[in-house]
Amino acid sequence: MKRAKKRFEANKLGVMSVEETRKKMVEMIGVNKIYADHDGHGSNHVVKDLNLSVYEGEFLTLLGSSGCGKTTTLRMVAGFEEATSGTIHVEGESVGSKEPFERDVNTVFQSYALFPHMTVHDNVAYGLKMKKVKKPEIKKRVEEMLELVQLGGFEKRYPSQLSGGQKQRVAIARALINQPKVLLLDEPLGALDLKLRKQMQIELKRLQKKLNITFIYVTHDQEEALIMSDRIAIMDSGVLQQVGDPTDIYENPKTKFVATFIGETNLFEGSVAEVSGDAIGITVESGGFTVKGANFAAGELITVSVQPEKMLYSATPVPGFALQGLVKDQVYVGSILKTIVVLSDGQEVKIERLAGQELPKNGLVYLFWNDADAKLIRDMDSVVYEAAENVTL
Repeated sequence: MKRAKKRFEANKLGVMSVEETRKKMVEMIGVNKIYADHDGHGSNHVVKDLNLSVYEGEFLTLLGSSGCGKTTTLRMVAGFEEATSGTIHVEGESVGSKEPFERDVNTVFQSYALFPHMTVHDNVAYGLKMKKVKKPEIKKRVEEMLELVQLGGFEKRYPSQLSGGQKQRVAIARALINQPKVLLLDEPLGALDLKLRKQMQIELKRLQKKLNITFIYVTHDQEEALIMSDRIAIMDSGVLQQVGDPTDIYENPKTKFVATFIGETNLFEGSVAEVSGDAIGITVESGGFTVKGANFAAGELITVSVQPEKMLYSATPVPGFALQGLVKDQVYVGSILKTIVVLSDGQEVKIERLAGQELPKNGLVYLFWNDADAKLIRDMDSVVYEAAENVTL
């Protein structure tokens, strides 16, 4: 109610949120996908109650491990899979009953899917020929598109005469030449070597910004998502875990899965021992500590996430912290130096610094951190437990 009142008051003053002013190009509302077994009963719920909006000119990445539902989500938007329930809109229009070729979206796959018997020109021009566009217009648009993807002069070559990166550029040019409202990309760089993959990441982002076309990109590569995306939607086991810009996702994970999936972090899992104002005393298996937070109650399960670069150490005990361990190892990773500390319960904690900065090499250390660097995550086990407690049979 308070939130609605604030929004109303802001609108009266002529102030609107970013979400209210931006045009939604794709909207998924309550989307589920369940694959049936041989008996016709649902057995694999791969996308669960998905609600997600993608805005005009946005580069949104669906990120998650294999089997999380990200590619199935993309295929439902493209029309290659039918949603079991829920609705999908493209530019405000429901597309549930439309065939893939009737939707104003195009898809780029990891496998390129180029016609081997056609030249680069004919591969790129294929969609325009199907639409019976006049030859002079086709020639003009193909030349412009190949220049855009930096393949000018390659018109007469065949796919077998191209490198992997060049083939992928042809596939992207073929998808973009039809001027779709939304471009869907299913791990398009997965088959490329690391150096070429990094080059193509920059090229794709440049191309997307220049054309101002909405991109929905699927990957399992966290670094790729952080580099390329305006926003990232993280999925796990069919559930949308968190949506936000790369900085927000990295700095403020909402779940344990997000905290561990994006970059590296140290998780301290325990329970709230006591609450005094904004000071929360937490007990973990290896000791305890006090953090600042709100809306937690004594006895509640809690997880505290502290990134390796934010982890501090001392040779003497630190007030408010009872976490001590032994230095196990020190590892150089290029410009990064890592120290691994083992706590009394066997948990390994990583401390990370730039090479050349000081880190403990051996002996006993006491771990601590600044209040602002600890991210408090409400354990979902608590939520489930409280829900079960409230059920009356």
